[in-house]
Amino acid sequence: MKKNTIVMLGGFIIAGAIIFLLMAATPGSSGVELKMDELLKNQEKYRDGYFVTVEGLLIEDSIKWDADKIELKFDVKDNDGNVMHVIHNGVKPDNFSEGVITILQGAPTEKDTFVAETVKTRCPSKYEGQDMKNYDPDTHKEKLDQPSSEEE
Repeated sequence: MKKNTIVMLGGFIIAGAIIFLLMAATPGSSGVELKMDELLKNQEKYRDGYFVTVEGLLIEDSIKWDADKIELKFDVKDNDGNVMHVIHNGVKPDNFSEGVITILQGAPTEKDTFVAETVKTRCPSKYEGQDMKNYDPDTHKEKLDQPSSEEE
């Protein structure tokens, strides 16, 4: 074989390997974002080969944290009252409390159970500000001037 042919063949093999590795390393590219009720109705369909993103409200009483195993188990619900059990082998997010919206990425396993590779939280609406047209700078200044309970 000529030297140019060997170099071109080697280049095609390397390019093919890079493309294969990129496709294999990005499970999100084969993923789907679903509402919880849709996922619970079609768990069998999304069980194998899908990377699912779903969100729900955290049920605080259901949190079980095992620091030795680094395992987090909890339940989430949607606005329709559907409940899903979640298992996550990883750290517990900082603001993990009642009413926090959890964004889960992973795959369903057993009935109403989801194994999450990632768990993210989004602040509940109580942290959102009010409309600026109702803003009163004097009230804001008064609140800033009041000593907090920690300073007393």
